Amino acid sequence: MQPAEAQRKDAAAAQPGADNGQFGEAHAAAEANALEQAQAKIAELQESFLRACAETENVRRRAQDDVAKAHKFAIESFAEHLLPVVDSLEAALADNAGDLAKVREGVELTLRQLSSALEKGRVVQINPIGEKFDPHRHQAISMVPAEQEANTVVSVLQKGYVIADRVLRPALVTVAAPK
Repeated sequence: MQPAEAQRKDAAAAQPGADNGQFGEAHAAAEANALEQAQAKIAELQESFLRACAETENVRRRAQDDVAKAHKFAIESFAEHLLPVVDSLEAALADNAGDLAKVREGVELTLRQLSSALEKGRVVQINPIGEKFDPHRHQAISMVPAEQEANTVVSVLQKGYVIADRVLRPALVTVAAPK
């Protein structure tokens, strides 16, 4: 064989796709194996993605259900604290004794029960006598001449209430007029 002819055969054997028997079959088998592995990995990742999406949707749905239940039953605890007050008022109405002292005592007891129930529900009374007028917590009904500093609450006509630092009802007050 001539040296040029030998070089051509070597070059042909080194070319991709050259039919040189075992090398071509091994190369094709390796490519097929790599393709199968890549497809298996893709299928595995798709399944993981779908599971993650489903889990996220389940968590979102559970959170929505929890929020709906919280809204629906938020007042349950507060209502439980008010039930003894209702019982006391019903007992007072059922009493036909007519003893005014006992009725007054029962009303005072019921008021204490109601105040306790409100405290447990985080409803706090605003009693601003002597404080500076705050338009966010007080509603001024009138200004009166007083010895106190101007814009100071002189008297409370109706108590106000806050619940968890939010004004439920402002206190109706009279305020000291400027001198």
